[in-house]
Amino acid sequence: MTRTAKTPLLGHWRLQDAKARFSELVRRARSEGPQHVTVHGREEVVVVSAEEFRRLKGDRTGADLIAAMHASPHREIDIEPGRMPMPVREVAL
Repeated sequence: MTRTAKTPLLGHWRLQDAKARFSELVRRARSEGPQHVTVHGREEVVVVSAEEFRRLKGDRTGADLIAAMHASPHREIDIEPGRMPMPVREVAL
């Protein structure tokens, strides 16, 4: 059996259907998972629940960066910039 344009895949929406049934699209994103929206037959966007988005995006605490820096084999390298003495001009007070 071949699939026609009138029988979309589960979780896939044509743009015009997504616009017309937006509340259902949102409800399904929350209950069934990511919903794919196509434009002219090409997948363009995926609608996900806010909870899933936060999980995928991760925290912005910097903890992962700090952990990566601590795990680096080059962590003992001093990266503080060198200081050069600057000339001082005389000031009459």
